[in-house]
Amino acid sequence: MNHITRRALIRHAAVIGATGIAAPPVLAAGMKSAKRSTAVGALPERGEFVIRGAYVITMDPALGDIAGADVHVKDGAILAVGNALKAPGALVLSGERMIVLPGLVETHWHMWNTLLRGFSGDSREETYFPMVSALGKFWTPADTHQGTRLGAVEALQSGITTVHNWSHMLPAPEFADAELHALADAGIRARFSYGWSPSLAETEPLPLADIERLHKDWAKFANGGLIQLGLGWRGMYRFGTLTPPEVYRREFDFARGIGIPIALHVPGARSSIKVVELHHKENLLGKDVLIAHATWVTADEIKMLKDTDSSVSLSPVIDARVGYGFAPTSELIDGGVNCCISIDTTAVTGTCNLFENMKYLVNLENGRFGSEFKLLPRKVLELATINGARALGIADRVGSLSPGKRADLIMVSTRGVNMGVFTDPAHLLVEAAEPANVDTVVVDGRILKRQGKLTHIDADQLTDETASAFDALRKRSNWRA
Repeated sequence: MNHITRRALIRHAAVIGATGIAAPPVLAAGMKSAKRSTAVGALPERGEFVIRGAYVITMDPALGDIAGADVHVKDGAILAVGNALKAPGALVLSGERMIVLPGLVETHWHMWNTLLRGFSGDSREETYFPMVSALGKFWTPADTHQGTRLGAVEALQSGITTVHNWSHMLPAPEFADAELHALADAGIRARFSYGWSPSLAETEPLPLADIERLHKDWAKFANGGLIQLGLGWRGMYRFGTLTPPEVYRREFDFARGIGIPIALHVPGARSSIKVVELHHKENLLGKDVLIAHATWVTADEIKMLKDTDSSVSLSPVIDARVGYGFAPTSELIDGGVNCCISIDTTAVTGTCNLFENMKYLVNLENGRFGSEFKLLPRKVLELATINGARALGIADRVGSLSPGKRADLIMVSTRGVNMGVFTDPAHLLVEAAEPANVDTVVVDGRILKRQGKLTHIDADQLTDETASAFDALRKRSNWRA
C-alpha cells in the first residue's frame, strides 16, 4: 500500500498531471456491495398545505413581495399566492414571523468531495488539486456516495433546493451511479454533470459511452424528473493546457447531439489566454452553456457571453479564498449576462452557505466600486434564485413562487437573535440570515425540513457514517498515519 505523505502528495499529483498515468484500481466493488444506510428514510409524500400569514418574496415581477400572504401548494405545485386564500382541508403551516421565498439554487459544486471538508491545507503541497489527485487513487464509489449525500443533505439544511452536482471523480460507471443514488435519496433537485477523472489524460475523451448509457436509461435515475443530466466539459483550455481539438469538439458535439446541457470552467487564475474568446470563435457558447468562475473575462468577452445567451456561475467565496481574485460581477450584470452563484467545493470553502456567498458578493462589489449601492441585496437574491434556475434551464419550473410552478420554497424564521427585528426582508436575508434560520424546506411539494429539523434524515447517523468513511479512507491511504 502506498503511503500518502506531504512529499508524496506533490509527487503523485505531478505524475498524474504531467503524464496522465492511470490511478490504481479502486479498493471497493462499489455501491452494489455497500450496506444500505438507515440514516435516510423514504421521501415524504406530496400533499396539500397552505402557508398562512408570511412575508412572501415571490421573485415573480408580476407578483412582487406580498406581506401577510398565503402560499397554497398541492401535489407538488404552487396553486396560488396571495392574501386570505381559501384552502379547505389543507394542512396549515404558520407563516408568522417568517419570510417565504423560492428555494436557493446552487449552480456549480463538486459534491463528491464533501467527504474532504476543510481538507485544503496551509502549504502548496496541501492544496486542493494535489490532495484530491493523491487521495483519488484510493477513492471508492461508496466514498462518492457518502460525500455526495452529505453535501445534498447540508444543502437542504441550508435552504438550497437545487444543486448543480458537477462530478469530476468518475473512473468507472459505479461512481456515477453512486452519486445519482445519493441525490435521489436526499430528494433534492439537481443537475448531474458528468465530468472527468483525475486519471484521465488531456488527450483522452470523456467516457461518452457511459454518458450514453445513463442518457438512454435516464428514467431510472431522474427521480421523477428532479434530476437532470448534463456534461461537465473540460473545454478547450484547462490547467494551462490546450485540449486537442479532436477531444473537445467530440465531447461538445456529443452533448449537443443528445440534447444535454454543458458546463465548463473558465480558469479562475489570471491568464493571458482569452478563454471565452477561444470558445466563441469555435461556436462553443450558447444558452445551453454554463461557465464557472470567469474571474478575468474582458469587456469583449462579456459581450460574447451576452450575445450567445451563455450564463456565468460566480464563486465569490472560493475565488477569494484561493487567491483567484474577484470576478467582474457588476460588469457582467450590467452587460446583460445571466449570472448566478455557486459553492464549488466544501473541501475549500468549508460550507455550502449561499447566504454567505450572497453577502460576500454584495460586499466585494460595493468595496470594489467604492459605492454602498453598486450591488444591492435584492439583486443578489435574483442571482441565487431565478437566475440560477435560468442558468440550469429550469426557470419554467422553479426559481420563483409563481402559480403553476413546482413548489420549491423555503421559510426563513426571523425569530433568531441574529435576525432580531423585521426591517427590510432582502437585507435581512442577505446580510443577516444563516442556514440555522431556515425553518422549512420544500422540494417539489415535499416537506424535507420542518421547524429546523430534517423530516426523513437522521443527521447524527449520517455524519457518523460519513466520519467512518473518511477514517477508512485515511487508513487505506495511510494519510497522516
